[in-house]
Amino acid sequence: MGKYTRLSRQSSPRRKPWQVHPIWRGIGCILVLIGPIMAYAAATYIVDWNLASGWYAMPVELTRPVTLPYLGVTPNHFYGNLMITGLLLLLGFALIMVIYAVVYALVGPSRFGPMDARPIRRKVRPSR
Repeated sequence: MGKYTRLSRQSSPRRKPWQVHPIWRGIGCILVLIGPIMAYAAATYIVDWNLASGWYAMPVELTRPVTLPYLGVTPNHFYGNLMITGLLLLLGFALIMVIYAVVYALVGPSRFGPMDARPIRRKVRPSR
């Protein structure tokens, strides 16, 4: 047996110092499933409203009907709906992250532990 080898062939898996509560996995799964459905429904409504009101002229490539081969459905503004869906998903998840960060900053643990010293506050002199 060498100096730097272990007696056991398999090392035991390292245990993480933290565990994710199962309810957060469930909430994440629901957000991943429900988020795109809600975003597509809102995008359909927004695109139809835009075409009726004439706020923004959408390119013809985004508003033409598309035939989906195996479904036999012809959505009217499929590419425009997908583009707005992606935008709404980005905005929605960014909003969730900002809300989570604010709540964590208010309720979360302190930045400093019991053995940490507070940072020294100094007056900054302008350099010449």
